[in-house]
Parts: sequence; structure tokens; C-alpha cells
Amino acid sequence: MNYRKLGKTNFEVSEISLGTWQVGGKWGDPFNDQEAERILNEAIDGGVNFIDTADVYSDGLSEKAVGKVVRERSEYIYVATKCGRQINPHTNENYTVEALRGYVEESLRRMKIERIDLIQLHSIPNDVYYRPEIFGLFERLKEEGKIQHLGVSVEKVEEAIKAMEYPNVASVQIIFNVFRQRPAELFFDLVKKHDVGVIARVPLASGLLTGKFTKDTTFGAEDHRNFNRNGEAFDKGETFSGIDYEQGLAAVAELKKLFPGQENLAPIALQWILSFPEVSCIIPGASKLEHLTSNLSVADRKPLTPSEIAAMNKIYQERIKPSVHQLW
Repeated sequence: MNYRKLGKTNFEVSEISLGTWQVGGKWGDPFNDQEAERILNEAIDGGVNFIDTADVYSDGLSEKAVGKVVRERSEYIYVATKCGRQINPHTNENYTVEALRGYVEESLRRMKIERIDLIQLHSIPNDVYYRPEIFGLFERLKEEGKIQHLGVSVEKVEEAIKAMEYPNVASVQIIFNVFRQRPAELFFDLVKKHDVGVIARVPLASGLLTGKFTKDTTFGAEDHRNFNRNGEAFDKGETFSGIDYEQGLAAVAELKKLFPGQENLAPIALQWILSFPEVSCIIPGASKLEHLTSNLSVADRKPLTPSEIAAMNKIYQERIKPSVHQLW
């Protein structure tokens, strides 16, 4: 495993880390504590030292599983979680200092840890970025020893840019992959200027970039890849990176021509992300051990060549960029 600095936190984090949205069960499936613990422990055995979760993942069960495993391990594992998405209705008016403090303290109790290494505001309404008192709360929580650092998890580049105006924002979690390339422009220039860490999420475009899906692939009724393709439940960009499913399959078919004989494109898609030094780490999820093994295999692969990267970018520019580039 290779490690990179997570911005001004100075944490040295594993390039391939672990996201836990679907750990312990696929989207919509019941949470399985044993499977979650198995995946978490295998990830740490493989060199992962940064785990990302959220209070809303499986109604807190993901946080509980993460807390249990990190407490049992001898290695120091950086724990990142998120707060804010429990607010309902999810509006600017309902974001209060008191509510957010309560969520942070609930996360600490669920995970049974004394301090959260990185707490992240979770896809907050745009108006919240203009409220210094919200960001100021996390300075007080830091002084109280309840958190080490503050980050944000965003939908749009513009939100990330606004968040970085607050000096205590140490990291930005953002969707970045072969089919979502806009962050590599102005945003990456600014993170270097502000010494902000970049956590790349949805790196496989909800599994589309594995190359294993077809037009006949079906998804469960409670799987967002079934019910949120047009943003019915939350931001459309969270599902297949916001691109039309058929359009994505056509682009994946072109990627397969670039890498003949590669049945699993996931490691290649992750390598593309890691070709950007601005990226601190990637947080692919895993609902099965085989997914984790695939993700961790990146460290053993030869780097992509400049010509391979250019060819991948050309597919994006021709097939994806016109319909999605400016949306996020």
C-alpha cells in the first residue's frame, strides 16, 4: 500500500482507503455485522488506515461496526464520519449549531471512541456555506477534544470552492472518476493553494466502471441504482455519476477496447484517479471481500501509461463531457 498526505491534517493515509456506505450489505439489503467486520478487518490487513463512514449509513450501524473494529485493532486507524443528513427537512433553516453538536456526540457514542479524526459536513444545502457560525462550531469541538479536523463532502465543485474559504476546512470529499472529470480543473489548483486534502468518492461510478454491468443488469427495489437515476431521492450525481445508464455502458464498451482481456476494469479506473497527485485517497466501497481484493490490487499493478490515460480522457470528452461536465 502507498500513502499520501491528507492536506493540512498531515495524516498519511492509504491511497486506497475504504468507504462504508454499503459495507455489510449492498444498497437496500439488510446490514450484516459479521460481513462488515470481515471486510473492515481485511481492509486493515491490506494496509488501509483510513475509513470513511457516516451517521446515516444503515441508520448508524455502519458507524457501530467501524468503531468496534478500530477499537479492537492495534494499528491506528483514521476514522472519518459525517453529519447533517439526518436533518429533516434537509434545509438551511434546520441547520443549527445545537443539532450538529448533537450529531457529533451521537457518533462518538455509537463508535465508542473519544475523538473523531475527521468530521465532515455531509452534502449540506448551499446556503449553509455562507454561515460562519456553523463552521465555527467545529473549532470549539476541536478545542474540546471531540474532533481533530473538519472536512466537507460536496456534490458540486462550486460548493467545495466556497467551503475552502474557511481556514478550518482540511479536506473535501468529492465525486471524481473517469466519468466525472471537472474537479481536475480549477478545484485541483485551489486545493494545492489551500493545502486541502482530496478524498475521491464514487470512484467507480456506482459500479459502472467495473465493466461488469450490461443493459440487462437489474438492481434491487431499494438500490439507488434502480430508484434514483433521475434524482428522485437525492442528487442525481450520486448514481452512476449522473450519466445516463445506456450512455455509460457505451463509454465502458470503449474502455474495454483499450484494455482487451481485462474483465474487471475497476483497478484501472482507480489507477486513473491516482494519476492525479492532488488526490489524497480514494474511498471505494465493498459489499463483498472480492470487491475489496479488487480495489487493493491497484498497488501491485504497473502505472497507466500517458497514452492510456489520454485515450481514457478522449472517451470522456467525446461520450460523457457534453452532457454532464458543467452540472457538478
